[in-house]
Amino acid sequence: MDRDVLILGIAAVLGGLSVTLAMVGIARSPFVLIVAVPLAAAAYFMWYQASGRMRERLHERASRERAAADAAEGARGARSRFAREARARMGDGGRVGANGRRRQAGPRGPNGRRGRGPTGGASMTGNAGMPPGDARRTLGVDADASESAVKSAYRERVKETHPDSGGDEEEFKRVNRAYEVLTEE
Repeated sequence: MDRDVLILGIAAVLGGLSVTLAMVGIARSPFVLIVAVPLAAAAYFMWYQASGRMRERLHERASRERAAADAAEGARGARSRFAREARARMGDGGRVGANGRRRQAGPRGPNGRRGRGPTGGASMTGNAGMPPGDARRTLGVDADASESAVKSAYRERVKETHPDSGGDEEEFKRVNRAYEVLTEE
């Protein structure tokens, strides 16, 4: 607040000086007006900043730009393949609850998390279609494999099959389903 008072004081001094120079410029020499105009502009901008109007305008502009960017991203993102798949995996259409958090459907899993997959993301649907034997073969583990062995096998298979690493997307999904089946047992 002290800073704003100081800026207002300087703006008042510059304003008074520019008015005085403008009168001298009109009465004596038009050349003095050339000096008065920049002083008047400086006084105006200092007052505009100290009064808080500049801050308000910048906040309004930033919120408008943010809203426009969110709307543009929402329009693009809502139709993308990844957004559709994410909504399908969530099972509730990706709706947001009244408190602003995503709704999470389904019972809690063995790890205490609700509706979450092996990587912490949303759980994939269709796990019931894969028997535990197929899941073990997909990950390449024995029937008596420990949880840590299943986890390390899963990590290795994910590295091999991830689409970003040149792997097959369907095989990657199969590996994720297999891991979910084996960790839910």
